[in-house]
Amino acid sequence: MVGSKSGIRAALAGLAVVLLAACGGSSTASDPYRWLEELDSPRAQSWVAAENTKTLGVLEQDPRYADNLAQAKALANAADRLPVPEFHDGMIGNFWQDADHQRGIWRETTVADYESPQPQWRTVLDLDALARDEGRNWVWKGMSCDPVTHRRCMVELSEGGEDAVTLREFDLGTGTFVAGGFVLDRGKQYAAWVDTDTLLVSREWQPGEKTTSGYPYVVKRLGRGQALDQAVEIARGSQGDGLATAAVLLDNGTGRRMNLVERRPSFYESEVSLLGGARPMRLGLPPKSGLEGMVGNRVLVALQQDWTTGGATFKSGSLVSLDADDLTAHPDQPKATLVYEPGPQETLEGVMTTRDHAVVTSLYDVKGRAAVYTPQPDGGWTSAPVSLPDNATVSGVDADSQGETAYLSVTSMLTPATIWRLDTATGGLNQVKAAPARFDSTGFVVEQLKATSPDGTKVPYFIVHPATLPYDGSTPTILWGYGGFASSSTPGYNGLLGKSWLEHGGAYVIANIRGGGEYGPAWHDAALKTHRQKAFDDFAAVADDLVARKITSPRRLGIQGGSNGGLLMGVEFTQHPELWSAVDIQVPLLDMVRYEQIAAGASWVGEYGSVADPDERAFLASISPYAQLKKGVKYPEPLIWTTTRDDRVGPQHARKFAARLAEFGDPYLFYEATQGGHGSGANNDEKAHTSALEYTYFMRQLM
Repeated sequence: MVGSKSGIRAALAGLAVVLLAACGGSSTASDPYRWLEELDSPRAQSWVAAENTKTLGVLEQDPRYADNLAQAKALANAADRLPVPEFHDGMIGNFWQDADHQRGIWRETTVADYESPQPQWRTVLDLDALARDEGRNWVWKGMSCDPVTHRRCMVELSEGGEDAVTLREFDLGTGTFVAGGFVLDRGKQYAAWVDTDTLLVSREWQPGEKTTSGYPYVVKRLGRGQALDQAVEIARGSQGDGLATAAVLLDNGTGRRMNLVERRPSFYESEVSLLGGARPMRLGLPPKSGLEGMVGNRVLVALQQDWTTGGATFKSGSLVSLDADDLTAHPDQPKATLVYEPGPQETLEGVMTTRDHAVVTSLYDVKGRAAVYTPQPDGGWTSAPVSLPDNATVSGVDADSQGETAYLSVTSMLTPATIWRLDTATGGLNQVKAAPARFDSTGFVVEQLKATSPDGTKVPYFIVHPATLPYDGSTPTILWGYGGFASSSTPGYNGLLGKSWLEHGGAYVIANIRGGGEYGPAWHDAALKTHRQKAFDDFAAVADDLVARKITSPRRLGIQGGSNGGLLMGVEFTQHPELWSAVDIQVPLLDMVRYEQIAAGASWVGEYGSVADPDERAFLASISPYAQLKKGVKYPEPLIWTTTRDDRVGPQHARKFAARLAEFGDPYLFYEATQGGHGSGANNDEKAHTSALEYTYFMRQLM
């Protein structure tokens, strides 16, 4: 059924190019809702307010909404949630939000106390108090600390959750912002510590000095006490780049430090240069690779392409190491040593480094693994697997760069997350924290099944459902997908899903479609640019498989996805309206003809392609949900939601899509949160509100 439409789509693609050219491309004549791209114009804001009133009048008045909201708030603010640890100079830090700290607090304790049943935290920074005192809507975005004292940190504060941040120097010891310290006003910017008194900063130094997608491309060295106009330029990219940033690799075992600049000509390509000489020295690394840390005087590099160097060839998806001394002496001719190579069903997920070891997490058939890698005197590496629970998602949490401890998290769809302490020197492993159960999971089972896409590819998916599933097509089911940017979609525990959906008799599915990273770079590359229809076909194939197995039926099947997954939802909405009765479209891309002109869209040309290329423009027009909406088609009623402060994807896509549905007289629900950035809200209560709307919507449509 899916494959039979490919010829029609190709013909439509060619027709779309002719029509777009005749209409002047993306002119206002062919797009009557361009005015909704004006983010804060009174006309656009009035439209948003009216749509919100209509949608909230429907969903908040539903008799199930109150319970959904109460559950969402209770779980979001629960005091017994798992505190996620972060190492800082032998201490454990944690950013925490609850009912009394909606914006959150940064707090600290010792390692031993963190692992105790009831840690005694010391509040270091109260973001609620700071926002109140300064009259700002501050949202925490993280912090990075200097490599010498580990106590002076650049705190990232966002206004309302947007990606643009203000950077301010903070002293963890005194719990105060440093008087006369580093301050970098709002912008999309990045800072890396060289030492206690020096930063490497990339930002918009002069008005307009940013890439087409709004990111910095000029890196400067900023010393303590210097004004911004006194910073010294050390590297410059171009406006056509994705961005340029600085990085500092630190090996606490040897004391070796490498200051680097990374220029990204495109989203998936990088050029890395070493600082320290008269000018930056370009490293001879492959364009599709990424720096993962340094240990044992060796730089760790993850490969997203095959690489031949020094007479050896390394497979895409591998992790290799480069001797730091040799790399400095011969930057253009690096010699690599293999650390990790994936098998046919494996993919590298993450790398953490302690003082003397590397912890590598990976997937085998979308199930988590972990291993400790140790550098050897002969230049090679030894590995030791970590014996964690099987059939689960394993993630690196953080590692002590000054010691040998690393924390890992383990979770599954029916098992709450646990935190494990790994001694990378001895291999000792202990569970130190476990989140409480949020719903009764005894009546449910998890399966990994596989669907067949039109081109014969086997597409795995995970499903959690009642053990007494009737297999008559009557089970309300939510199918979730993403399928982009090499991001792996792995199963995890979701207490709210359990309380608000599973306990009501529903099933939930995670589709591991192409475009993601579940089976390495090749799985991602298979759905790049004009090949993206494969990801859309994979998702529809999973839906067809669910129906064929009589797990559910189109009447009881809903779908959900955000950001790139929001694009997936829009495409499935327009290509297969007959397959779903609910479509939850979260912070989406939907106008793929104009996505490069909206928010940070131009930075994703490597993923989606560009309208500047005729073939890519034809494909983008053929799949663009906004362009492909048609009058007279019977669409399911979607829930389309976004946030005003989303400066990554932008609310413009969702607004215009809803307006076009209104023009055609089709039913829809639209909601735009005023805060939250590229997410569902700026604090726990706002996020809970959005979640309650979603589950209420699914209940209305499917139950």
